[in-house]
Amino acid sequence: MFGFMLRLDFVTLFPEMIQGVLGTSMMKRAADAKSVEFGTSNPRDYTTDKHRTVDDSPFGGGPGMLMKAEPVAQAIEALGKVDAIVMTDPTGRLFTQGNAKRLSELGHVVFVCGHYEGIDDRIRQRYATDVFSIGDFVLTNGELPALVMADAIVRLIPGVLGSEESLSIDTHADGLLSAPQFTRPEVWRDLTVPPVLLSGNHGEIEKWKRVQSLEVTRQTRPDLFAKAHLTEKDLKLLGLTALFDPL
Repeated sequence: MFGFMLRLDFVTLFPEMIQGVLGTSMMKRAADAKSVEFGTSNPRDYTTDKHRTVDDSPFGGGPGMLMKAEPVAQAIEALGKVDAIVMTDPTGRLFTQGNAKRLSELGHVVFVCGHYEGIDDRIRQRYATDVFSIGDFVLTNGELPALVMADAIVRLIPGVLGSEESLSIDTHADGLLSAPQFTRPEVWRDLTVPPVLLSGNHGEIEKWKRVQSLEVTRQTRPDLFAKAHLTEKDLKLLGLTALFDPL
């Protein structure tokens, strides 16, 4: 369709904010390699008044202003046929690694970035295929969560990271958090690397990493731990074999 594996567009009032991030680091390398193509569409370009007005006060009263539906709609429609339209909103479902994986396998994804008190809800009703939040907190704009999600998506495109192994050891790749990692020197400010990592015993190293992954997830993210698909071996590593005992 575009000659690229994936096209990501952002409907945004602040394209320079988006472009600044996309022009650096992994995002730039992915674009240079033609693994992904980026674009922006500004609702202000589809206004008809001399002030290029994109917001108005909400019906029913309340503080702040809302982005008007028509300029946003035209900015979306100018992008042609798309596979997914993602809105960023605190009321949305929590964005997960699974969502990132699904979106990375599509051809054309559009992020609609809100501002002020949000966007007229008729945009969600008419266009949105997904509404996501990146956490239980409030940001001043939708560009930041859109960029976070875009980063999570782009790194999953085959070849972008250069190593499939990098993806396999990522936090959340198997539903668990990653084990802590260390590099040289072996002693830094009186803190030492766990001896097992220096042992050269790959079996023991993998066992240590798995225990650490299980423990850090259990302690810091019990919600993830409760949903993880644990094996009998995992439970034995944690001393929870009683869960497999027959009644």
